[in-house]
Amino acid sequence: MSTTVPSGADTPRRDDPHAWFDHARFGLFVHFGAYAVPARHEWVMSREEIAPKEYEKYVELFDPDRFDARLIARTARAAGMRYAVLTTKHHEGFCLWDSALTDFTSTVACGRDLVAEFVDALREEGLRVGFYHSLIDWHHPDFTIDSFHPLRHAPDREERNAGRDMARYREHLHGQVRELLTGYGRIDYLFFDFTYPGEDGKGPEDWDSEGLLAMVRALQPDILVNDRLGLPGDLRTPEQHQPVAPMVDGDGHEVRWESCQTINGSWGYDRDNHDTKSADLLLRMVVDSAGKNGNLLLNIGPDGRGGLRRSDLALLEEIGEWMELHEDSVRGAGPAREMTAPQGTLLTQRGDRVYVHLTAWPMQSLHLTDLPRPVRAARLLDDGSEVRFGLIEQPEADLHAHMSVNGLAPGTVTFTLPIRRPDVLLPVLEILLDPAPAG
Repeated sequence: MSTTVPSGADTPRRDDPHAWFDHARFGLFVHFGAYAVPARHEWVMSREEIAPKEYEKYVELFDPDRFDARLIARTARAAGMRYAVLTTKHHEGFCLWDSALTDFTSTVACGRDLVAEFVDALREEGLRVGFYHSLIDWHHPDFTIDSFHPLRHAPDREERNAGRDMARYREHLHGQVRELLTGYGRIDYLFFDFTYPGEDGKGPEDWDSEGLLAMVRALQPDILVNDRLGLPGDLRTPEQHQPVAPMVDGDGHEVRWESCQTINGSWGYDRDNHDTKSADLLLRMVVDSAGKNGNLLLNIGPDGRGGLRRSDLALLEEIGEWMELHEDSVRGAGPAREMTAPQGTLLTQRGDRVYVHLTAWPMQSLHLTDLPRPVRAARLLDDGSEVRFGLIEQPEADLHAHMSVNGLAPGTVTFTLPIRRPDVLLPVLEILLDPAPAG
C-alpha cells in the first residue's frame, strides 16, 4: 500500500527500510536496449509498427562496446545522485541479463550480462540498486496483440491472437522477475511499467499483479515497489511532470513519490532529438521535488554503442558541481511546511535549517514574513559567508498594531544579500533557526 511519509530527515530512519529513498532525493534512470540502434525513441517498434521478426535485426546489430557501467555509476555519484535504475527489459522484450527463459538477451547478442555489470558498478560506488522491468513484451509469442502492439493493424490480427496465451506469458513474466530478484543479491527498488486497462489494453489481472507483488515481497522483503502494477505501491511515480504540491492519498495523508523526468523528452537514445533542458532547469526540478517531499529520477539514454552523450555528461557535471557545495539543501531535506515561498524562491528545510533557493536574485534585501522561529544565523551556502539580517519589531502601542514599516509587516526578517550574485547555478541562503521547543 502507499506509505505515509514524514518530512526529510538529517539521516535515514533505521526502522524504515525505505527511508534511504526519502533521504536521497535524487536518482539516475538509465534507458538502454536494442532501440538505441535505430536511435528513434524507445517506442520505435510500436510507433513504426515493426513486426517482432523484423525488429530482431536491431538485436543482431547490438554491440555496446562503449557501455561502461562504472562510468555511469561514477557519473551518477558525482552528480549528487544516490541510487540508479536500469531498464532490465523494455517493451521491446530485449533482456539485458542472462535469462534462462528466452534467447532474446544481451548475453546471446553480445556475450555480456549488462545487468550484472550495472549492479556491480553501483555497489562499488555505494549507490542503491534499482531495476526497471516492463510488464509488456511485444516480442513474446504469447503476449496478445493490443492497442500498443506493433502488429495492432495487421490484417490477420485476430488469427494471430487466437494462438496466443496470456497465461503462458504471465508465467514467463513472473519467471523473469524471479530471476532478477534472486540472481543479483539485494535489490533496493523495482520500477514496473506499466498497466493500461480497458477494452484493448491490459490490467492487473493480465499480469496477476497481486501474485506478482506477493512474490516480489517474499523474495526481497525490504524492496521499494512503484505503483504501475495497477495496485497501490510504496510510492507514486508521476512521469514528465512536477506535482504542484506534496502528493496525498484519498484521506489527505502525504505519500512517497518520485517524478521521473527526461533530459530531452525521450527515454531511449533519440539521435535527432536535441530539445535538451538546461542544467539550471533540471536543478530547479530537483529542488522543487525535495521541497514537495518527493524525489527526482533523471534519465539518460546511452547510444547504440552504449556511450553517453557528451551533452548529457556536461549537464550532470554542472549539476554535480552545484551539489558538491549545496547538497545539504536537498539531501535529507523536505518541505518548509510553515512557510510560503516568496516570489523568485524555492524552499526546503532540514531540521532547524531553512534553505532559500534564489531563482531570481533580489536587489540586496530578501524579506521573509513567516519564519516559524527566531533566526540564529544565516549564510550563503556556496562559500559559507555570513548574511546579516534584521527583524521588523511589532509596534508597542495597540493603536498602531496594524502598522507596517516600509510596507513590511511586523515580524518580517530582512536578509541583506550582496549586490553581486554568487557564480553558481542556483544561489542558496541557509538560515539557522532557534531549536524547536521540547515536547
